[in-house]
Amino acid sequence: MNEAVRNATAEPILEIENLSISFFTRRGEIPAVMDFSCTVMPGEAMGIVGESGCGKSTVSLGIMRDLSNIGKIVGGRIRFQGKDMGDMSDEELRSIRGNKIAMIYQEPMASLNPAMKVGQQLMEVPMIHDKVSKDEAYKRALEMVRSVKLPDPERMMRSFPHQLSGGQQQRIVIAMALLSNPALLLLDEPTTALDVTVEAGIVQLVKGLGKQFGTSMIFVSHNLGLILETCDRITVMYSGEAVETGSIKDVFDRMRHPYTQGLFRSIPLPGADKNSRPLVAIPGQLPLPHQRPKGCNFGPRCHHFVEGLCNADEIPMIPVTGHDGHFSRCVRFNEIDWTAFPPGAEKKHEPVKPGAPVLRIEDLKKYYRVGGNEVFGSSGEGRVVKANETISFQARESETVAIVGESGCGKSTLAKVLLGLETASSGKVLLGNKEIQSTGIEDRDVATVSAIQMVFQNPFDTLNPSHSVGSQIVRTLEKFKIGKTAADRKQRMLELLDLVKLPRAFAERMPRQLSGGQKQRIGVARAFAGEARVVVADEPVSALDVSVQAAVTELLMDIQRKSKTTMLFISHDLSVVRYIADRVVVMYLGHIVEQGTTDQIFSPPYHPYTEALLSAIPIADTSVVKKHIVLEGDIPSAMNPPSGCPFQTRCRYKSQVPGNLCETQVPPVREMGGGHQIKCHLPPSAFDAMEPVISMGKGAVSGAHDITPEA
Repeated sequence: MNEAVRNATAEPILEIENLSISFFTRRGEIPAVMDFSCTVMPGEAMGIVGESGCGKSTVSLGIMRDLSNIGKIVGGRIRFQGKDMGDMSDEELRSIRGNKIAMIYQEPMASLNPAMKVGQQLMEVPMIHDKVSKDEAYKRALEMVRSVKLPDPERMMRSFPHQLSGGQQQRIVIAMALLSNPALLLLDEPTTALDVTVEAGIVQLVKGLGKQFGTSMIFVSHNLGLILETCDRITVMYSGEAVETGSIKDVFDRMRHPYTQGLFRSIPLPGADKNSRPLVAIPGQLPLPHQRPKGCNFGPRCHHFVEGLCNADEIPMIPVTGHDGHFSRCVRFNEIDWTAFPPGAEKKHEPVKPGAPVLRIEDLKKYYRVGGNEVFGSSGEGRVVKANETISFQARESETVAIVGESGCGKSTLAKVLLGLETASSGKVLLGNKEIQSTGIEDRDVATVSAIQMVFQNPFDTLNPSHSVGSQIVRTLEKFKIGKTAADRKQRMLELLDLVKLPRAFAERMPRQLSGGQKQRIGVARAFAGEARVVVADEPVSALDVSVQAAVTELLMDIQRKSKTTMLFISHDLSVVRYIADRVVVMYLGHIVEQGTTDQIFSPPYHPYTEALLSAIPIADTSVVKKHIVLEGDIPSAMNPPSGCPFQTRCRYKSQVPGNLCETQVPPVREMGGGHQIKCHLPPSAFDAMEPVISMGKGAVSGAHDITPEA
């Protein structure tokens, strides 16, 4: 019997009908999920997508009946394997949880006991749920550790959680969830905290294990690309409601809800271009639960909104004719021209010509000496961590240079040296013609400090909660000696709020009254307050929701065009890098392994690490064909780097290099033409034979996907 026939005759594993969940607080009832329905068939993976606060995690916690004391299911029903979970006793629910239904959380250490060895924690699962002997539990646990492709399984079993990397911890948590052979696996953002190449390995693992064990899955994520790679069907949530559901193909290629389309237009898919096809941010803010509008929750932010129709009544999920199992919570989807852009969205920009070099880095090295372990009686001299090793590149006026790489590659250390938070061990950093590598922040003059500024990753940590937004910007202006009087500075502060597209009334607000995206705009305003020549943006959009990311990304580029600022954009998200950067620097374990223009980096020949990074990008486009390259092993420690090439322990091309060059010698920097450099021992024939990692499928029109061709 084939898959389609089997699924057609099979009973659903999970049926959720008109589920409503509320939280009861001192302020009263807060509806978190309303009228949510979905069905998961045996062996099927359902993706639930949406931005922060949309209710997607609450749905999965509702299935687990893990809603704390204040959460309560106030309507609808959940059926698991044909039985209504609302009619089950506490004992029946306990026997299902962790046994037939297992959950994997976002942060692996939240699920692991730091005081117990990994093996003991894994063995508990079959011993408690299946009442097996200790020997049998050990055998099953060891087999599952092998199934999740962890190296040296016996050693893993003997290790404590803190002795494993983040990716290894997440694999242990997946092994723990699968040990009871659950019928349904709930995954709540299981890869958000992981590096992209580790994430790619986990995604392949989850897909493979789903097929191997026949487990049904609900995959909760904000990443549409991940959902495309892992799921069969998708449900899009907005403000507590499901607004669209259907097969991956239908929802991605023939979306029928304005919010779904807004999400796709906010992410940099292939074909998006910062000059000719900019991202389109969703206007406005997500409504707070007690301020939801009448009728369509998305109405106030939708450019297809019709007064008296969209807000007349509650809107049910409406079937989309001709699409099996495709539903939309929109009364106008048959009238909308899905290829048309919102008014004013098709703005085009003239490409900016970069000027003279503003920042030059020459053979920069930053080493940290880690002291000997005197506390434990060791008389060691201590070891050296080589955080940055012979870094050389330059950035020109009006240019965006992206620095990409995974955790521990040295990109944040480089940023600290540029800002004067650290001083270089050797080499030069020139801002204009002035050397700044040996001058710490406390010794830099005001002009140098204001000339090189930073936008931080987490907007919540960069503002003082005790002072108003306006006073914090004025304080920055005082520090940079801008404005002769308090009135001058106040006027400049208001102009900066205009610059970051925030109302002037926000000057009186406290940080707690701002959303994450608004706080990040204040961070941008402060960075540009002193007319910075160089802005170091360290993952400036990774903590923000998709639609907010688009707005902040466009804001950064608008300000850069006006002020001709040089931007160093530090990121691990190569989709954003492809869109925003003019040139790219790829780092691995302290070394620059490749650099060139964005087009050069995204086209062969590649450094083997760049190739793996590109393959790991989850792209939310069904027409994209991508090579899957999963790196073996973890990133080595900077305390104990491999000899020779830093990447040789994970490189799949090493056998093509004669002798043991890769293990013994640091590779030379090869000039590939046009400023493109690769640090690698591979012979020219290997580079010539490389094929593109990302290409558009047959008949695909680049970039057509997100304007939704007609069904």
